[in-house]
Amino acid sequence: MQNNSGNNQLLETLMSKLGPQDQERVKSLLSDKEACEKILSSREAQDLIRQFKGGK
Repeated sequence: MQNNSGNNQLLETLMSKLGPQDQERVKSLLSDKEACEKILSSREAQDLIRQFKGGK
């Protein structure tokens, strides 16, 4: 698992690939804990998390 510094660098790299409007949307989402939890608990997000971890 990456450390916090590695996570921040990854986030910055990904954010730099977005346009200004999308960057603002992501920042807004990340600052809303309830919205993040809702997205991360969705079936689609859970499926992606399992795929990243190597599960099926």
